[in-house]
Amino acid sequence: MIYAIGDIHGQKQMLDHALDLIARDGGDDAAVVFLGDYTDRGPDSAGVIDTLIAGRDAGRNWTFIKGNHDRMFALFVADGTCHDPAIKSGLSWMNARLGGPQTLQSYGIVPTGPAVFDLDENGLEILRYQPTEQGDLTLAELVAAAQSAVPQAHLDFLSGNPLMHRADDLLFVHAGIRPGVPLDQQVENDLIWIRDGWLDNDDDHGVMVVHGHTMVDQPTHFGNRIDLDAGAGKGRPLIPAVCDDGSWFTLTEFGRVPLVRE
Repeated sequence: MIYAIGDIHGQKQMLDHALDLIARDGGDDAAVVFLGDYTDRGPDSAGVIDTLIAGRDAGRNWTFIKGNHDRMFALFVADGTCHDPAIKSGLSWMNARLGGPQTLQSYGIVPTGPAVFDLDENGLEILRYQPTEQGDLTLAELVAAAQSAVPQAHLDFLSGNPLMHRADDLLFVHAGIRPGVPLDQQVENDLIWIRDGWLDNDDDHGVMVVHGHTMVDQPTHFGNRIDLDAGAGKGRPLIPAVCDDGSWFTLTEFGRVPLVRE
C-alpha cells in the first residue's frame, strides 16, 4: 500500500487530520507521498514544514515532492524573487492570492494590511511596501526580515525535495508531466507548473500519474492520472488517498471510499 496527500498550503490542522486518517488505516509505518505545495495561502506554513521535517527525522516512511509554491517561497527568501514566468497574471508572491503574506505571518512577520504594489510596463506587480507590525517594509526590508525569521532547515527541506517519485507503476509528481517526453527528460518547470497540454491529454503514459497543483472539487481519477488537489489552499478539506493492490480509495472518518475513474 502507498498513501498520498495533495497540496497542503499551510493547513497544519488539516495535515494533522489527514495523517491521523492514514495512521488509522495503515499504521504509523505507512508509506506516504506528499505531492508538494506545503506553503502559502493557509495560516501555518511554518507548522506544516515543522511537522514534515519531524516525521522525516523520526524515520517515517515519507517521501516529499517539490511544488511550485515551495520554490516560490524559497526563492523569495533567498533573493527577493517575487515573480515566476509561469504566472501570466503578473501577480507577486506577496499578493495574498498567491499566499506570500500568509506564509510570512506564520514565521512572525505579521501583516497589518494588504501589500501595496505598483505595476511595471509589463503588468507585473512591484511591491512598494508591506504594512506589518514592524512598520511598512520595503521589499529589501521584508526579505531581510524573512532571512532572519525562516530557519535554514526549512529552506533546505523545500529546496532539497525531488521533483518526482516512482513506485512500481505509479508516478508521483506535483503538477504533471509533458506528454510524449520520456520521464528522464522531463523538466522542472513542467513538473511543478504544467496544465496546458496535460490536463486534456488522455494518453497512456505507461504509469499512473498521481499529482496535485490543479484544484478539483474532490480527488478525481481521470484514467491515466489522479488529481488529489481538492482545494485545501482555498479552505476545502485535505483528503488523503491510498493505492492498495492497484485499487484507489480516499480516506474519511468512516473508512475508505473507492476512487473510481470518472
